[in-house]
Amino acid sequence: MTTIQLTSTQTQVLQHALDHNSGRINWFPDSVKGGARKKVLDALLGRDLIMNDGTDWLVATPGYEALGCAQPAVATMDATPALTPNVVANVAIDAAPAQTTKVHRTRDNSKQAMVIAMLTRAEGATIQQICAATGWQPHTVRGTFAGAFKRKLGLTITSTKDAGEERVYHIAK
Repeated sequence: MTTIQLTSTQTQVLQHALDHNSGRINWFPDSVKGGARKKVLDALLGRDLIMNDGTDWLVATPGYEALGCAQPAVATMDATPALTPNVVANVAIDAAPAQTTKVHRTRDNSKQAMVIAMLTRAEGATIQQICAATGWQPHTVRGTFAGAFKRKLGLTITSTKDAGEERVYHIAK
């Protein structure tokens, strides 16, 4: 049997999750902030000691073993003849984890909304036009296209460039 070496912070995080939160990781020592928390989680995840259920970090079976603890048994529900099929179906639906999607919104009076309006026009907009309207630098405009518009809002930005003209950007429909 191999012994898994853990740092003191990793041990504290895992032990607290087991002792106080039924294996759910939601506490870190006060000295561990920001990027250090991510590093602790990445290190534990890389060694398969924790897992993500879509919303929370949970201690995995190897994490219990690393601390020398037994993983609690998962309560199972057997369908008995006394339960009607509708009740069993409802239990199965309720037991499935809920999928949540984050909805990003843009305020009506923001620079972001102004840029989106410019990009939805029939003629589109150039980076220079957007810079003049918002006061942003060109690299900020391009970063907004890639970050806020494409990744966060899920918009598709297209561009065209005629010979001797500036590149014109549009939001694809």
